[in-house]
Amino acid sequence: MQRVPNAIQFTTLDQDELVRLYTYPAALESPWIRVNFITSIDGAATVDGRSGALGGPADRAVFPLLRDLADVILVGAGTARAENYGGARTDAHRRLRLHHHGLGGSPDGTPPPLAVVTASAALDPAGRLFTDTARPPLILTTAAAPADRKRALADAGAEVIEAGDTTVIATEIRAALGARGLPRVLCEGGPSLLGDLIAAGIVDELCLTVSPLLIGGTAGRIAVSPKAMPTPMTLRHALLDDDGTILTRWERARTQN
Repeated sequence: MQRVPNAIQFTTLDQDELVRLYTYPAALESPWIRVNFITSIDGAATVDGRSGALGGPADRAVFPLLRDLADVILVGAGTARAENYGGARTDAHRRLRLHHHGLGGSPDGTPPPLAVVTASAALDPAGRLFTDTARPPLILTTAAAPADRKRALADAGAEVIEAGDTTVIATEIRAALGARGLPRVLCEGGPSLLGDLIAAGIVDELCLTVSPLLIGGTAGRIAVSPKAMPTPMTLRHALLDDDGTILTRWERARTQN
């Protein structure tokens, strides 16, 4: 039987304790894919198409820490458009300190780049992804995507990476990020991208915030895919805020020899 750790009161934790709870594994030899999502208690992943309305103070405190710890932020094009993504905003001093201690961050305090998944390369080269960022994005697309679109994104400063012929392959995403020395991966959605990662068996960790709201409506789940791929996960911690928000961290169960 799996032992469930006791819930920790979020308000009792300082920044160093939060870093300890969310640090990636040491000495990664290949990319570790951490996924961060929020959901209501009735399973809605968004309110009116966006996830921001679900977040409370605890989630808003952990969200930037996860970005500070990461080497790259992975996101699907649909989520980037719906949430009007620009480049990541992070704490330069914290990223310097994390790097000094070998916990992530960056040697010059710069934020992690965004890696955006789009099979058709259908992104606006004049959008915030390209014009409001300290780091040019990586665009993970396909060989079949229109060449003029890929050229326009490259001209806007992006590194355009073909990670599949007609669809972007999850394992090729992982390989491309690893080849560029970006092992600490933070995926921020959306549901189709998470579904692809689950189907490929390469989700190492899920950070799931449960918001104390009932939403109703027609909002979807955090993951969708053509077929189910049950993946056993182990609960690493559960943080409980005063307003009822629960922040959980789940790690993919490893096969015991």
